[in-house]
Amino acid sequence: MNVDLSARHELVGNLFSIPSTREQLECYRLTEDQVASYERNGYLTGIRLLTEDQVDRLLEELEGLMDSSRPGNSLFYEYHSNESQDPSRVLFHALGAWRITPGFHDILWNPAFTTPASQLLGGAVRFWHDQLFCKPARHGGVVAWHQDYSYWTRTKPLAHLTCWIGLDDSTREDGCVYYVPGSHKWDLLPITGLTGDMVAINEVLTDEQKRAFENPTPVVLKRGECSFHHSMTMHGSFENSTDRPRRATVINAFRDGVASASDEPLLEGVPPVNKGEKMGGQFFPLLFDPNA
Repeated sequence: MNVDLSARHELVGNLFSIPSTREQLECYRLTEDQVASYERNGYLTGIRLLTEDQVDRLLEELEGLMDSSRPGNSLFYEYHSNESQDPSRVLFHALGAWRITPGFHDILWNPAFTTPASQLLGGAVRFWHDQLFCKPARHGGVVAWHQDYSYWTRTKPLAHLTCWIGLDDSTREDGCVYYVPGSHKWDLLPITGLTGDMVAINEVLTDEQKRAFENPTPVVLKRGECSFHHSMTMHGSFENSTDRPRRATVINAFRDGVASASDEPLLEGVPPVNKGEKMGGQFFPLLFDPNA
């Protein structure tokens, strides 16, 4: 029987532990300079989130999750063995791993994530959804330029945060994420596609915004490191043509108090949250409250 771990809002395995005192959380806090950099640029990179052993355990779980015949995979909200629009490229993309395996479930409560997330959100952290992005060796596909919130307008107000976690070293050659500094201050732009043409975004940019794209920042990370970015920050990643895979997991969160802006289901297979009602319950758990 497949157990849906979304019913458990605490650690279910031994991969992570929760500090018992505020003092023990201090080692995970960002500095004032780091918070200021995030607020200025719309992203923050190079934060150590996982140990080598934790990465190894998650990769073991990921191998099973990428098997489309695995029975528990019916719990994914979305599952794309290949979402690339280029037939010569492959991009594995799935939402909902936290419901299926203990490591991807428990990483949501990892204090190395929840503590800085609370600082950057300015309050208590509530879970939105997770993602897996995997680019195989030699023919890994792109993730085209986009703002995350353009896909999330069914939730309001805009108080969202993305944490991108490398499960392999992430380099310019293997398709690392690029950010456009300061783009979190732009208006919301139309969706031009998530896995198609990298230059499609040019259709909706002003001349000033096009100039900002001339020098995007590559996010080079060691495995187990992460970057945080604002949900309006423009970002994307190019092909992986190296002899190694580029695998990553993403945690998307928002500040407690964000409400549904739709009477339709917010995620596939999840009961609707009435429009105007605060997000919560089984599928949108509170991960961390700095005042608790």
